[in-house]
Order: sequence, then C-alpha cells, then structure tokens
Amino acid sequence: MKVPALSEHPLPPPVAGKPGSRRERRSAELRERLFRSALGLFGKKGFLETTVEDITEAADVGKGTFFNYFPSKDHILLAFSEMQLARLEVVVDEIRQSALPMRESLRGLVHRMTEAPIQNPAVVRALLQAYVSSPAIRKEVFRLTGTHQRLIGGLLRHGQERGEVRCDVPAEEIAQVLRQMIFGTLLFWSLLGDNSLTARVEQSLSLLWGGISFEGSAEFSRSSSRTRRTAQSLNKQGKVKR
Repeated sequence: MKVPALSEHPLPPPVAGKPGSRRERRSAELRERLFRSALGLFGKKGFLETTVEDITEAADVGKGTFFNYFPSKDHILLAFSEMQLARLEVVVDEIRQSALPMRESLRGLVHRMTEAPIQNPAVVRALLQAYVSSPAIRKEVFRLTGTHQRLIGGLLRHGQERGEVRCDVPAEEIAQVLRQMIFGTLLFWSLLGDNSLTARVEQSLSLLWGGISFEGSAEFSRSSSRTRRTAQSLNKQGKVKR
C-alpha cells in the first residue's frame, strides 16, 4: 500500500474556531484518543493484525472519524515518529540553553527519548514489526531520523566546542553511534520485557561516554602510546636475547 508522504498530511485538518475553543479541544482529544488506542492495540495484537475498525472501536468513535485525523493506519506510526522528533527538538533546545555538562545533557536526552509510550516493550516490538514490514513507513521514518541525527550532531558539536567531546570524529558520526546505541538497547530490552530499561540505558551511556568524551579519548591515546612503547620494548628485548 502506498503511504502518502508526511508533507501531504503533516497534521489533522485544521479546526475552525478560535484557538483553544471547545471544538478545537474536542478535536485534539479525539486525535489523542485514536493515537493512544492504536498504540495500545499495536502492543497487544501487533501492527499487522490491528485494523482501523479495531482502533475506532477501542477509541469509541465512528470509522469515518478516524480518517478525519489519519489518512491510514500507517500514519499512526508516522505521527508517533513526528512526536518523537518534536520531543527531541525541545530537549536539544533546553540543553543548549543550560549550563549542564555534556555527559549529563546526553543522559537527560536519552532518558527523555525513552519515556512512555516507548517504555512499553510490546509497543516497541510492534513499532519494529511495522518498520520491517512496510517499506513505505521505513522510508518516511528514515527521512525523519536524518533530522534526528542532525539535531543530535549539532548538540555534540556544541560539546566539541566546549572541549567535552572528542574532536577527531565528526559530530554526526558520533550522533549515529548514539542513535544506534539507543535503538539496540531498546530492541534487546523489548525482547526481555522486564523493568531493566533504565539500568540498561545507563550502562550503555556510561560505556559510550568513555569512548566519545575528550578525557576518554585522551586516556585512550595515552594508553595506546604506552602499549606501543611496551610492545616495542619487548620486541627489542627479544631481538637482544636472540
């Protein structure tokens, strides 16, 4: 099935009336109810097995109401991806305006990006199922994740300028590794389905920071130099003995 591009349907149709009017609030509530009902069903039944009728029944609205807000079931997931992007933009902006060390900033960013509904392992598995099964969804999600990477890369460049993040690797490459770390941690945790997500995120971040921090990079460089000198010394000793 062809999924219309997000640019064609970025938001539900505008609602006439004054901002904050009863009708506008009602529209936002209906969209939220459909969205939450769909995610809940994706987690329980799976993305492929959930129908639009299932979603409207769970949300207690007519089938026609669904299409006033989402052109297709696939667009629920695209809306979710847009929601995550909007959340990331807010978090990055807050970090840039704060004086927090970059390590703490990245820690806060990752924890904010793995808040509910991501904290439901069944929802994570359903999202992965949808991404794998639908090339159209995958294409749109990859387009959005490119923006994710640029935002995080900009934040890491800020850390490089402050001398907190190593400068011998481009910021966007580090951003890609960070995103892969988040994705891998979520994937493994979703298969377990236990309450270890926070601990796993903390462990992954700690190990990652050791590799990308300026101090970690400098220590690695010193350690590598010591290792090379030791190896050279041992080689010389071996030659003398021979």
